[in-house]
Amino acid sequence: MQDNEINYTNQRETRQEVEINQNSPEVLTNNIYTPAFLRQQIGKLVRVEFLIGTNNLTDRIGILEDVGASYILLRAIESGVLTYADIYSIKFVTISPYPVPRTTTMPGYF
Repeated sequence: MQDNEINYTNQRETRQEVEINQNSPEVLTNNIYTPAFLRQQIGKLVRVEFLIGTNNLTDRIGILEDVGASYILLRAIESGVLTYADIYSIKFVTISPYPVPRTTTMPGYF
């Protein structure tokens, strides 16, 4: 039984965050750009509303895991599912004022 648990642990995804350094594009470092602003919110609970087509809004709620130049990663609280989303279709982001602590009891956190 322990061998199965070890194999399962080894198959879990590994987090690969975007590294920011002096050679990073300005869109990731200057807060006048959406990706740089959202990077400051990593770890917080967010509600992101997306415009699909010309007049259809849909939303996703989760923990903001990572932000790149053209995408965000959201982790669903209930299931731990990681969602990759297009940053250019975002219309509104509601940000919880408090960060969510990483715990081993939340699905998807290890």
